Amino acid sequence: MLDYILNKCLQEDIISDDEIIYLLNQREKGKVEKIFSVARKIREKYFGSKIFLYGFVYFSTYCKNDCNFCFYRKSNSISVRYRKKIDEIVETARQLKEDGIHLIDLTMGEDKYFIDHPEYLVEMVKAVKSATDLPVMISFGVITKELVDMMADSGADWYALYQETHNKELFKKLRKDQSYDERMEIKKYAKSKGILIEEGLLTGVGNKVEDTAHSFEVMKSLGASQIRTMTFVPQEGAPTKEQNETGYLSELLNIAVMRILFPNVLIPASLDVDGLRGLEERLMAGANVVTSIIPPHKGFAGVANSETDIEEGYRTIEGIQETLKKCGLKQADVEDYKAWVNSRKEMGNIKIENINYRCKTTGIRSRLSS
Repeated sequence: MLDYILNKCLQEDIISDDEIIYLLNQREKGKVEKIFSVARKIREKYFGSKIFLYGFVYFSTYCKNDCNFCFYRKSNSISVRYRKKIDEIVETARQLKEDGIHLIDLTMGEDKYFIDHPEYLVEMVKAVKSATDLPVMISFGVITKELVDMMADSGADWYALYQETHNKELFKKLRKDQSYDERMEIKKYAKSKGILIEEGLLTGVGNKVEDTAHSFEVMKSLGASQIRTMTFVPQEGAPTKEQNETGYLSELLNIAVMRILFPNVLIPASLDVDGLRGLEERLMAGANVVTSIIPPHKGFAGVANSETDIEEGYRTIEGIQETLKKCGLKQADVEDYKAWVNSRKEMGNIKIENINYRCKTTGIRSRLSS
């Protein structure tokens, strides 16, 4: 059964929902490695050995939300709060560029101060673009259509906004008092304005493989150009305590199956879950982006792990080179990344069905609890 499905994948044939679920359910080491091997072959076909690198600038740890899984939830008195000034943000972005980063990810909690002062965010994006001439990703949480318009005019290339799950009941448990539909609609609006979208999943929070398969359908309809999956890390001061009994295996299988289904999109290997030590596994599962690269001694935090490997300098371009080499991969040129981004933008509103998505949708939504 496994060899039959994977051969279809290599031949770029459509696979069904049930076959996707079969892949996601695998736990035997030999079978899992076969899935990873096919994912790597598909990545090589579309991207060669080149890996893209993202610099992470978490400029505000204030948030108006009370998500049950997040260290920076508004009611968590343990979380250290800060807001960085534009000159400090630009200086960090310049350093990341000098190091060889391909994209600057400007991230904050849903900080009401900045949402109420959108001119500050506009100035920030313009300043970073001017100082680095690099693509910029905005990770500002749910924003207004007016601010999306301002971001598009300011040159923002990406909008990262994660549902974490597309099971609406589970979403309610994770993102307390937030609207699932509002979150989805603003992503669609941003895409209509020419901004590329990153969508993301969280594993180990009570999700089932059927939920994950359903999420792939939603990602397909959304037309996301980058899709991310991360394992939940229990946070001090946050209520959610569930963890996947198989550790990071669900995340790794998600990466591999994403690569099989979406061969020509970007799939990150995040340093934010368990730092440098987990990078090799994620790359060997088919990821082609290394995210959450943070310069040390700048006072910038991570998200899932706010401190891991940052001050030690392991979450730097220099720090990951040995792992890239071990995996037979290499850092892409900045122009390679810009060319990919530009080509993706040129696709405009082409439906993802026409962009090498290999999944036959057979109504899995109706088989879910919500």
